[in-house]
Amino acid sequence: MTQRMDHVFTRLRSEARTTMSAEPLLRAFITARISAHEDLAGCLTAILSRRLADDDLPREALESLFAQCFEQDERLADHAASDVLAVLERDAAAEDALSVVLYQKGFQALESHRLAHHLHERGRTGMALMLQSRSAEVFGVDIHPACPIGESVMFDHATGIVIGETATIGDNVSILQGVTLGGTGKESGQRHPQVRSGVLIGAGAIVLGNIEIGWGAQIGAGSVVLDAVEPHTTVVGVPARPAGRPCCPSPSVTMEHGAFEREQYGATPSNAPARHTGD
Repeated sequence: MTQRMDHVFTRLRSEARTTMSAEPLLRAFITARISAHEDLAGCLTAILSRRLADDDLPREALESLFAQCFEQDERLADHAASDVLAVLERDAAAEDALSVVLYQKGFQALESHRLAHHLHERGRTGMALMLQSRSAEVFGVDIHPACPIGESVMFDHATGIVIGETATIGDNVSILQGVTLGGTGKESGQRHPQVRSGVLIGAGAIVLGNIEIGWGAQIGAGSVVLDAVEPHTTVVGVPARPAGRPCCPSPSVTMEHGAFEREQYGATPSNAPARHTGD
């Protein structure tokens, strides 16, 4: 068990005790998902198997499958721990680690994808696609299991996120609801966006084609991105155009959607949002 896995699990157990004491009605619910387990992998197995189970995928079978996946690759639980910490750092509404793992569907959808990707990489394409389909039904998030995703990633709200087969996502990325990382035309091969580390993609943004979104870039909400985005650049609009530079090296961490330095590009584009100066 890595240090951050142990840290997150210890925190979950402590927060579980506090919550069960305050809300006795939740005792059985929390015990089955947190307190009854010896590590973070066990908690995730219990949570995700219950969320994804249906008549065709019994909970007990999914528990066995997921436990096997976590045993085969410790990075699954370690990356999940990094995702929990990312949400706590970036989402002001996330009060504790317990609420993230139990209730945030963006987190649960991401960890379900990590399991599907694990299976896909080991040649179990049929099962991976079944998990993708079931996850799309349950969470409203559709990610092809071939897509690799780095660590410390946050899907905020998450409803309507669609990510295609040949897309890639780096570390420390934040993606909001309604984002599409899609292809163009019917060409085969690499046809989806390559999102580098530190990127923030605003709600409802559409990014199409085999283009690179450079390190630390920021895509404004509702933008349609058809061309590559240079590192540490803010783009906004339909179609998206450069509007300045993020005010920090990793906009995905600060989540300052409207804060960027326009003077880098001279005149302010007519479709650029007003700069957010805080409360």
